This record gives sequence, C-alpha cells and structure tokens, in this order.
Amino acid sequence: MNYFERLYDENEDVKVRFVGFTTADVRYDFGLVYTNMFFGKPLVICMQTGRSALLDPQDIQNIESLQQTFRIRTYKEAEDLAEFFRETIPSANFDPQYE
Repeated sequence: MNYFERLYDENEDVKVRFVGFTTADVRYDFGLVYTNMFFGKPLVICMQTGRSALLDPQDIQNIESLQQTFRIRTYKEAEDLAEFFRETIPSANFDPQYE
C-alpha cells in the first residue's frame, strides 16, 4: 500500500506575520511565513484570494510576475505592492534549488 515516495516531512516552528494595508486604490491582506524551508524565501499568501508565492528580493523586482501571481489589475498597483514587499521581505542569501 505504499503509493507515494515521501520526499520530505518536516515540522518547524515558524514566524508568521499578518499585514493589512491600503494604497490609494486597493486594500491588501497578506500572511508572510518565514521558514528555513525553501532556501530562506518567505511564503507570501494573499489572505483575500488564497494565492501564494515564495518571494525573495530578486523575485520582487519582476513586477509583471507579481502582477500575474497575485492577479493585480494594473501595473501601477503591482509596483505599489512590490514597494511594500521590498520594505517587508528581508534579503536572504540562498542557492537556487533548480537551475
């Protein structure tokens, strides 16, 4: 009855931060999960839509990707969100898992 090969099964106490804020046009509610998994990239979860992403400072620079990932209506709104993430998500040194 062993159907799956387990790749990992980790338990970890993590820091979670919940942040709600508004811009001139939009309200946002995010959960940020800081973990040692995923090479130090925090898991960012939109509490309104359930959409999530692992983000680091390099990912935040890609405005189009943020816009698509979180289904942001306009490029300007995605720029505003990137500015928030730049101030909120710490820099982490990590090695990419997949190249």
